[in-house]
Amino acid sequence: MAFKVPRGTQDILPEQTSKWQKVESILRDLSRVYRYKEIRTPIFEQTELFQRGVGDTTDIVQKEMYTFDDRGGRSLTLRPEGTAAAVRAYVEHKMFGNPDQPVKLSYIGPMFRYERQQAGRYRQFVQYGVEAIGSADPAIDAEVISLAMDIYQTVGLKDLKLVINSLGDKETRAAHRTALINHFEPSIGEFCTDCQNRLAKNPLRILDCKKDHDHPLMKTAPALTDYLTESSAQYFGQVKKYLEVLGIPYEVDPNLVRGLDYYNHTAFEIMSTADGFGAITTLCGGGRYNGLVEDIGGPEVPGIGFAMSIERLLLALEAEGIELDVKDSLDIYVVAIGDEAKLKSAELISSFRAKGISADMDYVDRKMKAQMKSADRLGAKFVIVIGESELEESAVNVKEMESGNQEKVPFHDLVNYLLENK
Repeated sequence: MAFKVPRGTQDILPEQTSKWQKVESILRDLSRVYRYKEIRTPIFEQTELFQRGVGDTTDIVQKEMYTFDDRGGRSLTLRPEGTAAAVRAYVEHKMFGNPDQPVKLSYIGPMFRYERQQAGRYRQFVQYGVEAIGSADPAIDAEVISLAMDIYQTVGLKDLKLVINSLGDKETRAAHRTALINHFEPSIGEFCTDCQNRLAKNPLRILDCKKDHDHPLMKTAPALTDYLTESSAQYFGQVKKYLEVLGIPYEVDPNLVRGLDYYNHTAFEIMSTADGFGAITTLCGGGRYNGLVEDIGGPEVPGIGFAMSIERLLLALEAEGIELDVKDSLDIYVVAIGDEAKLKSAELISSFRAKGISADMDYVDRKMKAQMKSADRLGAKFVIVIGESELEESAVNVKEMESGNQEKVPFHDLVNYLLENK
């Protein structure tokens, strides 16, 4: 039987992982600069956490979660997103009692959703995200958006568009909900079954429907921004002012609602406008979730965050033809001729590696010519050949592969030589 990778997953091979490591390094560096400290939560959580945190009316909860009963009969779910788990940890460990607020968290790791595989979308995918919990200041909204934009710009992306909206407060949502029901109800039979179910439960979710997004009523639907309370409008105005101060261009899209139930006030998405990126242009999304901490059993504490797929970031780089500056160089390759030379090579390589010098040698008894070809394929900066004469002299010719220059160096000076010329 030939085994294959499960549908909707992928193997990330060694020639690809260097790109992933480069992106992850950038993410961690920017998290440090912005002071978002890493949190690591379990791969699976109680199912109810996501039902309450993400929302019963969302596609994630209704269609996409990997849920199972453990041996104790408890319902558990592989995490489909990171916010609910981070907020659960915030509540469980009473981080709301920390003297320094907001608590700024970041995470990176695999998430799981049973959805149709598309370019850059998998059933197991890697997500990076941040949460700023404990502040209702519009300045932190702008900071979170700024961090997301900074990430994409740092990796070199240029074809980007930031879209923002305000989902308002509870009063705003209630008035807008009534207007949406009145708007869609007369023709709801023309919409998909999901939208028909959403009309009573959460009509705002109709605006996020992928099947009916071209229906004429979508274009004429009441805009949330027309129902903003005075305080919500002021808040949104402040967020826009901060973005302008930070020099971050944006567009306001009244139909941007995001796919999760916990969002209110600021919502945003960053999209790729690169040619050939694909029909689904969203790279990253996030927003404010005042009320989520309470829903998960904590005090009345506001929060905001975003999440991005690493797979889609790499896809955007490919669409723009951007090659990451990935350093995967080999400092020195040791060619050994004979058993005694091989023993000496192993000893030298160990001393090189102890000083942080990357080194390799042949382990399949190839001839000298084949070993030199291997050194060239691996991109070795230096090559040394150890045979009988080198063992007798306790010295080798160190060859710089790019220039072809050679210099004789005693065994005992090799480490210092390589460190000075690395």
